[in-house]
Amino acid sequence: MIYLLKFGASFVLPPGIFFVCFWLLSFYLWRRREVRAAVALFLVTGIFYLMSTQLVSSMLMGSMERSYEQPAASAGDVIVMLGGGATADTPNMGELGNVCAAPASRLLAAAELYSRLHVPVLVSGGQVYEDSGPEAVIARRELMRLGVPEADILLEPDSLNTRQNAVFSGRIMKERGLARPVLVTSAFHMERSVLNFEKEGFQVTAYPTDYRTNRRQVFHYNKLMPSSAALDDSVIVLREKLRYLVTRYLE
Repeated sequence: MIYLLKFGASFVLPPGIFFVCFWLLSFYLWRRREVRAAVALFLVTGIFYLMSTQLVSSMLMGSMERSYEQPAASAGDVIVMLGGGATADTPNMGELGNVCAAPASRLLAAAELYSRLHVPVLVSGGQVYEDSGPEAVIARRELMRLGVPEADILLEPDSLNTRQNAVFSGRIMKERGLARPVLVTSAFHMERSVLNFEKEGFQVTAYPTDYRTNRRQVFHYNKLMPSSAALDDSVIVLREKLRYLVTRYLE
């Protein structure tokens, strides 16, 4: 009964309520003999509904996250961790600024890799918006709290996107004679990140983290519930695919 109530509630609240309204509107148009408009509205709404279900979003996200496997053992002369968002003025143990969820997972992976490899950690990411935090600066502070010495942390605080992550980080690595980076970023973000670093002449060891979906999927009817979180995952996949094509063929 609990699952059934959750399923029903998902069509009362956004985004589910919008799908219900549009389907009712398509039925109204059908009754008025406006068949083409009714069919078009029904199909478009159906596509958005499916993209808003965990069933579809997990398949899309899972296929992208499997582009690179996390290696059992990594070797390199520098760990490159890409930023992914930070707050500027939220409290953090007496200081201000926090990394967001995705870069927090990346940060933990980078700290663990440092404990194994004992090579420099290069954190890449600037202050993307006026009211967001300086990603690399905040990440450096958190890495130090996790036991990474400040002397072993390299800072790239100017990049605003993945392309600049690769370009600016590449300059720092070339200046220091570093050529075998272990690249740490979210699994869904890895394919495009690897391509950007390849364009700068680096063959990276991919170390994906921040997985958003399980490898093993078990069907349950509640995976047909529409949710904004599932739609967000679907949009992330489409956005990554589009940006990958732009990076490969236009940049």
